[in-house]
Amino acid sequence: MQVSVETTQGLERRLNIVVPAASIDSEVKSRLRELAKRQRIDGFRPGKAPVSIIQKRFGSAVLQEVASEQMQRSFYEAIVENKLTPAGAPQFAPSALESGKDLAFTAIFEVYPEITVAALDKVEVTKPTVEITEADLSNMLDTLRKQHAKWEDKADAAATGDRVTMDFVGSIDGEEFEGGKATDFVLELGQGRMIPGFEEGVIGKAAGEETTLEVTFPADYHAENLKGKAASFAVTVKKVEGQVLPELNDEFATLFGLADASVDALKAEVKKNMERELKQSIKGKVKDQVIKGLLANNEVEVPKSLIASEVDVLRQQALQRFGQNMDPKQLPELPASLFEEQAKDRVKVGLLLGEIIKTNQLKVDEAKVQELIDNVASAYEDPAEVVQYYTTNKELMQSMRNVALEEQAIEVVLAAAKVTEQAAAFDEIMNPKSAN
Repeated sequence: MQVSVETTQGLERRLNIVVPAASIDSEVKSRLRELAKRQRIDGFRPGKAPVSIIQKRFGSAVLQEVASEQMQRSFYEAIVENKLTPAGAPQFAPSALESGKDLAFTAIFEVYPEITVAALDKVEVTKPTVEITEADLSNMLDTLRKQHAKWEDKADAAATGDRVTMDFVGSIDGEEFEGGKATDFVLELGQGRMIPGFEEGVIGKAAGEETTLEVTFPADYHAENLKGKAASFAVTVKKVEGQVLPELNDEFATLFGLADASVDALKAEVKKNMERELKQSIKGKVKDQVIKGLLANNEVEVPKSLIASEVDVLRQQALQRFGQNMDPKQLPELPASLFEEQAKDRVKVGLLLGEIIKTNQLKVDEAKVQELIDNVASAYEDPAEVVQYYTTNKELMQSMRNVALEEQAIEVVLAAAKVTEQAAAFDEIMNPKSAN
């Protein structure tokens, strides 16, 4: 076998391979003899047809099959011999295939880049330090109370936090427009669900009142025909309801399935959950900064084939998120351009972390794997059942090992990075939008 390697551009390589005719022909003849033993040919007893007839009928197909297998085999022998590491599948381009002639073909593929992770000391990370206060705990308990609140009719005017049932008809320049009309529409005031000015116009109105709201659709409104348009809404308030929160007592605590159905036990459980979620949130924020620092300080040439594979993964994830209740055949074909930048960064990060793992000879810390599983399980009613589910599922365990190894690589970066601790409030970390 003759092999030559060319660097075409960037990470692309071209292998020119020639396989001697004798290697091809001997395998073709061997397979034709085997076929002759099994094939039924009219006029001959089973297995007695001459090889020449078998050759005439099946020779071309067998030659194609042998050549295809030989290209795969020769390609892998060539990359091993030349110490090449392909990123993605090769594209084969064979010359004209003829019996008795050498098989010449080219294989075009990309290789993984050579990576040296540098400037870890230039990675800057701000790590939030947070103490969960009594006020934070009280706010979380209020949130739970609101989730179990009841609504009662009220005669007073609607205020922020109340629930209003209404009819409305929207018009632009005196003409009703599609989608601008509703009957028995229920709206909780203060949630920001409607266009600017709508909720504000309903606040202060009591059941039975009618009003006309003059509002303007935002310039970035999703409906093209309504963007930036001034509109009038004729509104009839039919019902106003106030929210009645349950008392924070032992009876309320029974709603959460605790072994000890008391307020103190509920507070302890809620605080434990807050601490778990806070720890995960801080870990995520630190990891994001590490990744951004790695990308900012390390240029990596990325194989196009790996970007394309990652684009496919992101596209499928997007379709699953947005099309859970839709027929897959009706889902749109999302263009690759939507995901290319994100895919490129994800591949870069994978290559950089992979090099850190290799350079530091990191091995999976099984204790960290167990910690990750225990953390997931702690969010469920029966943690032991969840732990068993993970530990008996090979795919889930491998996924957790991958996560653990990635976290170990992140820790290597953090050990060399400039890490600054900064005090922060619970809401600032867990609800950054509401904290701003």
